[in-house]
Amino acid sequence: MNIRNVLVIGGAGYIGSHQVKKLNEKGYHVIVYDNLSTGYRDLVTVGTLEEGDLADKDRLREVFSKYDIDAVMHFAAFIEVGESVKNPAKYYRNNVINVINLLDVMLEYKIKNFIFSSTAAVYGQAENMPIKESKIKQPINPYGKSKLMIEEILKDYDKAYGLKYTSFRYFNASGADESGIIGEKHNPETHLIPLILQTALGEREQIYIFGTDYNTKDGTCIRDFIHVNDIAEAHIKGLERLFKGEESESFNLGSGKGYSVKEIIDKTKEVTNIDFKVKEAERRKGDPAVLIADFSKAKQILGWEPKYNLEKIINTAWNWHKK
Repeated sequence: MNIRNVLVIGGAGYIGSHQVKKLNEKGYHVIVYDNLSTGYRDLVTVGTLEEGDLADKDRLREVFSKYDIDAVMHFAAFIEVGESVKNPAKYYRNNVINVINLLDVMLEYKIKNFIFSSTAAVYGQAENMPIKESKIKQPINPYGKSKLMIEEILKDYDKAYGLKYTSFRYFNASGADESGIIGEKHNPETHLIPLILQTALGEREQIYIFGTDYNTKDGTCIRDFIHVNDIAEAHIKGLERLFKGEESESFNLGSGKGYSVKEIIDKTKEVTNIDFKVKEAERRKGDPAVLIADFSKAKQILGWEPKYNLEKIINTAWNWHKK
């Protein structure tokens, strides 16, 4: 059997590193391309690391010349919503222009299989839950807009150049690999579950709940959490589908269940067996009350569904954070 080479852009980051490990377990040869600006060398536990930036087309060409690449996965976006509002140029440069650089070099080397890491932020403020892929896309921040721009560009590249893609819109990626070797590591950390766990570990004085007056069961925001290894599994199914010559497609990745901020905090106290300080604060601008995925399309077309429940998500994250 021919071992396929997969180039993972941003493979030293949180989701990318879990994807690299999962691809390796499935028998793929993985090349990681990362500038290590937000990634970590020690999260690359398998495969080959090639340092480089997507702004550097010549460096990209070196890597494409060195390896016979069958497919490319992209996980190298900037992801902070608040920062994207304050500094949109940074987001459009990296999340749009740099991805176009990558796609153009892929075409030079006749590589036509692309997996794109998108986001639920493309939907903006949703009224009806759960959210289906067909919902009108109206992102409310530059981060969401940058991801939607690439989704639109991919449609045009498919039509014009035959570049086939699978785009995955994640809800809240969370958890860590069960080995405890890799996990979620951001600097600064902005994601809810790691922030709560850092509070449990005494690294933070308290955890803030932003807004307790939403129209939800306990007044706090409701979100859909999906384990990072469930995400990695979906990407492999999407990749195998492209290798079979199927058409380009976009999928939601979530659990289809919503948990309030208070429920997440309570579940974390239960898992860690630690009581910690919780402080209520004002709502944050632009936080929708409820976000829940409808993942029935991924289930129907890819045969994918999430395996990890909330307790397992928090447990795996806790094992990683304790280390």
